[in-house]
Amino acid sequence: MRILGIDYGDARTGLSVSDATGLLAGSPSVIEEWNRDRLLERLAAYIRAERIEEIVLGYPKNMDGTAGGRAQKCEELARDLERETGLRVVLWDERRTTVAAHAILHETGKRAKKHRKTVDAVAAALILQGYLDYRRQ
Repeated sequence: MRILGIDYGDARTGLSVSDATGLLAGSPSVIEEWNRDRLLERLAAYIRAERIEEIVLGYPKNMDGTAGGRAQKCEELARDLERETGLRVVLWDERRTTVAAHAILHETGKRAKKHRKTVDAVAAALILQGYLDYRRQ
C-alpha cells in the first residue's frame, strides 16, 4: 500500500511516499505552488500517477492542542483532496516536525534557510514515518 505524506505550505508543499509495504517513508519531494486550486490539481495528478492509496496530511495544531488558522487550511485541503481523489485523508498531528527537520539538516551540515525545499520534504517524510510507525503498533 503506497501512502502519501504531505506537509502543506503556502508556497511549498512537501511530499513523501511510503514504500510498497507501507513501512518506510521515502521519495521526498516538493511542489512549489502558491495558488491553492493549482496545488490541488497537481496533488491529484501526483496521487493518480503514483498510485497512492491513502493520504496523510500534516495537521499543525498549536502547542496547547488547539487548532488555529493554519490547521483550518489543512482541514479544507483534506476535504478537497478527499472529494477530488476519493481517498481517505488522515490529519496527523505535526507539532515540531519542522523543528525536527531543521535539526536533521543542521546535523548534516545544511543550512535550513538555503535549503527551504529540503526542510519541507524532510518534514513530509517525518509526518509520514510517524503515521507509519503508529499503524504498526
